[in-house]
Amino acid sequence: MTVPSHEADGADPRPLHARIAADLREEIMNGDLAAGGNLPSTAQLKTRFDASNATIQKAVRLLKAEGLALGRAGAAVTVRENRQRTVHPERSLAPAPAGAAHPWLAEMAEGHPAARSTLLSVAEVRVTGDVRAALRLPEGGPAVCRRQLISIDGEPAELVSSYYPVDIARGTALAEPRRIRGGTPTLLPELGHPPRRSVDRVSARIATQEQYAALRLPGDLPVLRTLRTVYGDGDRPIEVTVMVKAGHLYELCYEFTPDA
Repeated sequence: MTVPSHEADGADPRPLHARIAADLREEIMNGDLAAGGNLPSTAQLKTRFDASNATIQKAVRLLKAEGLALGRAGAAVTVRENRQRTVHPERSLAPAPAGAAHPWLAEMAEGHPAARSTLLSVAEVRVTGDVRAALRLPEGGPAVCRRQLISIDGEPAELVSSYYPVDIARGTALAEPRRIRGGTPTLLPELGHPPRRSVDRVSARIATQEQYAALRLPGDLPVLRTLRTVYGDGDRPIEVTVMVKAGHLYELCYEFTPDA
């Protein structure tokens, strides 16, 4: 088989505007280009990347479409504030105080009062793949699935699907098509299944058609997929959740304390 020349010599096969956008995206996300500050001018970018004006404008339009840059006619293009939200997954595992918002929603919405969770569906489904394996069910075994969409400031932020063994969920609020006050970290202990530990598996993937549409993704950017398994007494899986976020807008922060 003949190997294309760009693969043989390791060259980047992407169009120049996509490569320029990738470099600028990295500088925005790691803070080299400060939030609220200006992007380099078109003239500066043309010199830096040895590119035409049209190519630079095409790259900048990509960043605008991704929500990383803002600009209007006659004004400098700026780096969007809150260009990347940091999520601390462990905070979402604690029960909510009485009358307070679900910690998971509060974590997603930190600094954004207009945050909400929309319940998309509640149904008993046959599970497959890594969800089935995490729940330790036989092939095609049933589980109750609750699907939600988290939105911040009117923009979709995270698509969430949570699965529960039917012997835990049937006949409870988990199987009802309504929101659960305080979330499942509050409800599960009330049902006699207190969470004891949680394991997250995080991967970057290309969005499915459903994820692309639900999250209103601007292009072929990866999503962050977290498969979270919550274990109860006897190390039994009591909840498995698949969480999908736009990969260019979020980072996950895990804190570890060394054993004494």
